Amino acid sequence: MGKDKIRRFAAMKEFSNVFEPVIGEEYEMKGKWRSEYFKNDNPIVLELGCGKGEYSLGLAKHFPDKNFIGVDIKGARMYIGAKESIQDGLSNVAFLRTKVEFITDCFEEKEVDEIWLTFSDPQPKKVNKRLSSPRFIERYRKILKPQGIVHMKTDSDILFEYTEEQIHEHNYELLELTWDLYGTLPENLDEVTRDIFHIKTHYEKLFTAKGSVIKYCKFRIDKKK
Repeated sequence: MGKDKIRRFAAMKEFSNVFEPVIGEEYEMKGKWRSEYFKNDNPIVLELGCGKGEYSLGLAKHFPDKNFIGVDIKGARMYIGAKESIQDGLSNVAFLRTKVEFITDCFEEKEVDEIWLTFSDPQPKKVNKRLSSPRFIERYRKILKPQGIVHMKTDSDILFEYTEEQIHEHNYELLELTWDLYGTLPENLDEVTRDIFHIKTHYEKLFTAKGSVIKYCKFRIDKKK
């Protein structure tokens, strides 16, 4: 491990907004995120695979009345977002260092309101590892509120086509879907929503610079009754 990574890991141990549960064990914050950390009853929004945390930070700035938690296993990247959120004085964003496979160890049933999947690994050869596969959707179903929403933003045709197929196959409630996000934004879209879509992660900047088209969808796992 490089010296810079060692320095970042050591620094994060002192960050009040970073949580590192033991993988595979039920975490002490489960069911207590609002009461123990955020100190409010506002909605909780997760960004799974948050990388450097650009989206979590951007959303937190736009929505001070919501709580955001960036989730990733790669702490050296997470350090960047965690440090910036402290410097910016953002009290409505935190970071959780764990694998998405163990997300139900960290959140209670119906504790989460929304989930963002931002530029997830498309896993071209490992379908079950895709974050929109049934294996993960069942985990989200356990922690999301009944009308909780899942957002996906990606450059990957493979992942997006697969996700669209899953939505139809499993009868999820599709709310929005576009294969060209920036090319189809309505002219009358409100300013806040437009700004949200234009929050760009490190990877999105790389992809768009190479000419990749960004896709977006929003759906509920369980339809309204």
